Amino acid sequence: MSKTISKQNFITHSESQMGFNILKPSPLPSTKTLLYTKPTFPKLASVLQSIPNSFTKTRFKFSSPKPTARSISAAGFAVSIYQTKRQFCGGGVIAMAAPGSVQKSEEEWRAVLSPEQFRILRQKDTEHPGTGEYDKLFEEGVYKCAGCGTPLYRSTTKFNSGCGWPAFYEGLPGAINRTPDPDGRRIEITCTACGGHLGHVFKGEGFPTPTNERHCVNSISLKFAPADSSV
Repeated sequence: MSKTISKQNFITHSESQMGFNILKPSPLPSTKTLLYTKPTFPKLASVLQSIPNSFTKTRFKFSSPKPTARSISAAGFAVSIYQTKRQFCGGGVIAMAAPGSVQKSEEEWRAVLSPEQFRILRQKDTEHPGTGEYDKLFEEGVYKCAGCGTPLYRSTTKFNSGCGWPAFYEGLPGAINRTPDPDGRRIEITCTACGGHLGHVFKGEGFPTPTNERHCVNSISLKFAPADSSV
C-alpha cells in the first residue's frame, strides 16, 4: 500500500529542499541609551542628528575637543614679562627700563650732561627753588629722566605744592628708587635705570592727593615730553 503524503508535509519538504527559510520578525531592541563615538565625517553626523528621537529613542551628544597645550620658550616668556611692563599714556606706549640698565663712567656722564645736570643728577645737588622750568608747567605729557630718558612721572600726577620745585604724588611703577638719607629725615628718590638724583619724597604733609606724598623733584633732572610728541 502506497504512503499518502499530506499537503502540509509536502510544502515543508519542498521549502527545505529549495533552501527557503521563513524569517520571523524579532522584537525591537530596548530603548536604552547607546554609547556613540563622534563620527569622522560631518555629513554623517548631521544625518544621524536629523533622525527623530521618537524613532530611535536615543540622544547623541558630541563633546568639545580638549584644549591643546601650548609650549612657550624661554625667550617667549621673557618677551611676555617685558610686555607687562609696557604702559599706555594718552594712546602712546611707555616702555619701562630695567633697573640699573644704564651704566656710564663719570667721564661718560660728563660728556653727555651739562655741568648743571651733572652737578644735580650725578653729584646729588639741588637747584634753587622757583628757578626750574617745570615748576609751573601743567601740560599733558610724560616727564622723563634727563640723564637716560626713562619715563618717570605722568603729568596727571603733578600738582602745585607752592614749594618752588615740581611736585608729583606718585611715579610710574618701578621707575623710581627710594633711599633714606643717612640722617633719616628725608628719603632720596633716584632714577631706577641710571641712578640719577631726582630729589626727595615727603609724606604726611596734608596735600589733597591720593597718596599723601610729595615727590619734590629738580626740574634739571627732568625732560618733559608733550602728549602729542614722539620724543
